[in-house]
Amino acid sequence: MRKQSTKKKSVCPLDGSPVPPKPPGPAAEPPPRRGRGSVVVVVMITLLFATFALLAFMEKAAVDLLVEQREAVSRRLRTEAYSALEVVLAVLVDFREVGNGLRSPSEGWNDPLGFAGYSPSEGRTVEVTFEDESGKLSLPHTNARVLTNLFLQWGVLKPEAETIADVLLGWMRHNHVYTSPLQPNYEYGAIPYEPPGRPLRSYHELAAIEKAREFFYDADGRPNDYWRRFVDNLSLFDFPRTNLNGARSDVLAALGQFDQTQTRNVTDYLRGSGLYQNQGPSFFQNPADVGRIAGPTGDVAGFASTISALRINVTVREGRNEYRVSTVISPPGGATAVHATATSTRAQSSSATAKTSAQQQAQPNAAQAAPPAAGPQPSGGGARSGAPPADLKYPFILLEIRENDEIHTNPGT
Repeated sequence: MRKQSTKKKSVCPLDGSPVPPKPPGPAAEPPPRRGRGSVVVVVMITLLFATFALLAFMEKAAVDLLVEQREAVSRRLRTEAYSALEVVLAVLVDFREVGNGLRSPSEGWNDPLGFAGYSPSEGRTVEVTFEDESGKLSLPHTNARVLTNLFLQWGVLKPEAETIADVLLGWMRHNHVYTSPLQPNYEYGAIPYEPPGRPLRSYHELAAIEKAREFFYDADGRPNDYWRRFVDNLSLFDFPRTNLNGARSDVLAALGQFDQTQTRNVTDYLRGSGLYQNQGPSFFQNPADVGRIAGPTGDVAGFASTISALRINVTVREGRNEYRVSTVISPPGGATAVHATATSTRAQSSSATAKTSAQQQAQPNAAQAAPPAAGPQPSGGGARSGAPPADLKYPFILLEIRENDEIHTNPGT
């Protein structure tokens, strides 16, 4: 017999009717595949690299935009600086014509922009300062006696002072006869070289001069206080005499042989300090006038009373932005730059050597042919290239121009 099913049917508790069976549920989902996780990781890595690339691009773009902005600001401020410089030069020309030369800002040109009524653009300020470069000793014209006196003023012992002066002159002058026991042998060094036989073009040339290297630099090769005093009292520009109205204390003592009291009195008179505080800054019309301040002693033969080289510093500010121009000017017949003289001499020598060599190659025999007759000058640019430059009749000679980063704490470096 077939067994009856013992499974009870579900009935509704309210009316006892049978409850239909529940439909079968959905089949269980299979477990996720491992390949989907790998795709997510790849996508995340791609997004990460894309983010880094975007950040790098944004950073570079920001730097480029900042550079462009600074260059645009610099161009605007540069125009303002040179405009102010031209106004300053125009004022100096007026004072030079009236006073037969420039002597000192105490003449009234200490504020040239205010004198001319110059107003900078809105939101900008312009500051002008002066430094009498000819108030220093002209290194190309300085002799051993003056150099030795200068070093003695710094407290250097006389034998060492004479040695330093001797090696400096040996570096700057051809066929110099050394008077000290030390005679440098540059050609036998680890890197052989020869003395240039011309004045310094840079104060950092002192590092190449034997004995002077140890005197002007410390053990780490950095400029010391002697180097800074050398820069403050000696100019690299070539001018015949020092301007008494801008002379430093050390220069007055070394060149004029004034004692400490005389030097202090002259300095106070020029600056309007000490005993002359009530009368303000003054100047001398000629070097002989210094006798009424310093007394009869002293030597003023090496001094002049007019400026041969003047450094003009122009600073333009607009908010946090700043632009600086520093230029050295000279009146006609005043100072000259050493590098221009040396370059001209070297160019003439090279030209003469090349010309002689060409003649020897064209005419190797002893008998020389007669020079050809002068023919017509070639037309076009060749004829104009040999023409002298146009005379602009500019009132000053520009010996040096430096801008922003080219300006050093110590000029001429």
